[in-house]
Amino acid sequence: MSPQHARRSPDRSPAPRSRKPTMADVAAEVGVSRALVSLVFRGQPGASPDTRERVFDAAARLGYKPDMAARLLARGRSKVLGVLFTARNPYHVDLVEAIYPAAEELGYDLVLSAAVPTRDEHKAIEALIGHRSEALLLCGPTIPDEDVTGLGARVPTVVLGRHIKDAGVDVVTSYDRPGAREVVDYLVGLGHRDIVHVDAGSQPGGPERRRAYRDAMRAHGLAERIRVIPGNHCQEGGSEAARTLLEDGGPLPTAVFAANDQCALGLLDVFTRAGVKIPEQVSIVGYDDSHIAGLSHIDLTTVRQDVPRLAQLAVEAADEQLRGARQPGVCLKLESRLVVRGTSGPPAEH
Repeated sequence: MSPQHARRSPDRSPAPRSRKPTMADVAAEVGVSRALVSLVFRGQPGASPDTRERVFDAAARLGYKPDMAARLLARGRSKVLGVLFTARNPYHVDLVEAIYPAAEELGYDLVLSAAVPTRDEHKAIEALIGHRSEALLLCGPTIPDEDVTGLGARVPTVVLGRHIKDAGVDVVTSYDRPGAREVVDYLVGLGHRDIVHVDAGSQPGGPERRRAYRDAMRAHGLAERIRVIPGNHCQEGGSEAARTLLEDGGPLPTAVFAANDQCALGLLDVFTRAGVKIPEQVSIVGYDDSHIAGLSHIDLTTVRQDVPRLAQLAVEAADEQLRGARQPGVCLKLESRLVVRGTSGPPAEH
């Protein structure tokens, strides 16, 4: 934001702390009309990107949040929930499929908007708002925390599958750390000691699963065997990790714990093409239990998240916000469990 936009005129001051800030206070703070502020919060055209940013910044400073019930009453209920997902992520596709019946049960329809390599999440989200979505369900968003907070100030928002604190939005996810620990416990129980983790960096679930892997390895007395290879939630990340392991020249690990199922598929593909026998030489474990994991030619050992329940809780959370039943900011977490299939087994020397 430019310095001239950051300065306030002498005759404008923040709303008194003794009362709830209003849209008029935001307009005065920015130096624009109340009508223009209303357009911004309704996601309607008529304001420049710079003005929109100034309005949201002012609202955050003042602690202003739109009265959603009044807005919906004034414009008529659309009964539409907007869903952001990543088109290439099978787990997100599973979530979308589960969200449909949960939404229908409460009388909502869905509008979908996909993030793809040529269309980032911000554009996908703005499209949902433009289609009169009353609330947003964001599947594993990667936008910064502050952007999520700003979004929650505009429209009721529920984040699925990402740990985020104090953002003013509801969060529905699984406990990642117990699931990741269960993977290491299982592999060690089979006799594995050389267990590598291909992580997902800062992507949703990545930090939690990485920390859980490290902690579990230490708990089993395997601190010196800890090895984390940078990856991501895409198949390409797993493929690159497999190539790194193959090109190292040393012995392969006997087991690899991948950040998610897509990453595991990349590992499986490159290892198989290189003649590595799975699981005789290398066991592979994923995370999510997306629909592809159970296919007979994949048969991936993975951690199952309760997708139907996650979807139901997310829709219910959005509905509660829209009805004014409570303030946003609730975090709901579900247990996950390991599903053993054909890509894992004891190490050859065990």
